[in-house]
Amino acid sequence: MYFAGIDIGSLATKICIINERKEIVGYLIKKTTANIVEVGKEAYEECLRKNGLKDEDIAYSIVTGYGRNLAVATLADEKITEITCHSTGAKHLFPNCHTVIDVGGQDSKAMRLDDNGKVIKFTMNDKCAAGTGRFLEVMAGVLGMQMEEMVDAAFRSTNKVSISSTCTVFAESEVISLIASGKKPEDIVAGLNEAIAKRVSGLVRQVGIEDDVVMTGGVAKNKGVVKALERELKHEIKVPDEPQIVGALGAALIALKKFSE
Repeated sequence: MYFAGIDIGSLATKICIINERKEIVGYLIKKTTANIVEVGKEAYEECLRKNGLKDEDIAYSIVTGYGRNLAVATLADEKITEITCHSTGAKHLFPNCHTVIDVGGQDSKAMRLDDNGKVIKFTMNDKCAAGTGRFLEVMAGVLGMQMEEMVDAAFRSTNKVSISSTCTVFAESEVISLIASGKKPEDIVAGLNEAIAKRVSGLVRQVGIEDDVVMTGGVAKNKGVVKALERELKHEIKVPDEPQIVGALGAALIALKKFSE
């Protein structure tokens, strides 16, 4: 039997399919569009097809994320909050995990878990793009870089620039001014990473930090941000091989548990 987790985020839709031994048999990441339900259906069907499966092979499925309320009626058996799904996925991958940092496209979350993986405290950023994937996307556009280029750029920095604005709009203007004044792009990127780290670390301190600390979400793929956050928190951060699917994995694991019960 197989179980599916569907995580519809603001920037990306993730599908993860596991078997009854909790092994990942396949996953897929697809850009989210304005038609949330349609992109979720397309991603789900594509993931099934790529792994030689059909819808009837899925015993139970759960949808989570930004688009869960719209998609649950047509895509899954049930909807679960991303807080629960990310914590479940992180705990499965890192059994000693007690702190989860999830930085996605439009929000950032920090979760504190007990020894059994239950969320005992969590917090989210306000409705602001600062410290999220969208923040990085905007800054990459200003700098004329691809997101992949920004990952390496910070490690070439020799004179990190301080970014004083936490607001995405004001930070964009600040970066434009820094470029005009002749600052190197890699030094600006290093400053942007530090600005994100300061923003996110404030959330983490609200819930309390306890090892192991695990970072999930698309921004966890940016090693420059992860290193900046490690310096800010003074804790090692563990990152899954594919941090973007942790919420979908957690949803699939919960689907298996609910079916078993």
